[in-house]
Amino acid sequence: MDSGNTNFLEYRSYKIIYRRYAGMFFIFCVDMNDNEMGMLELIHLFVEVLDGYFGNVCELDLVFHFDKVYRILDELLLAGEVSETSTRNIISIMRSVDKMD
Repeated sequence: MDSGNTNFLEYRSYKIIYRRYAGMFFIFCVDMNDNEMGMLELIHLFVEVLDGYFGNVCELDLVFHFDKVYRILDELLLAGEVSETSTRNIISIMRSVDKMD
């Protein structure tokens, strides 16, 4: 990626915000009024939780365990709003759910 580029794109009435980690891109599509930097932080938190849960997350983890990825996202967000910001709490909840399965 060129250093002159940004991680924000406007598309119709939305903002597309993305961040690259190793060979993976994480992309969020949000309203025009949402804070870009806050969304970048949310992407970073999401990747931190994925790393903590899967241990150095890779594309295969996302593909073969998509249900767990969605569950992590559900713990992060509730009705489009951030509900939990503690990586430790989210991973603890995920481990508890794993024990029930």
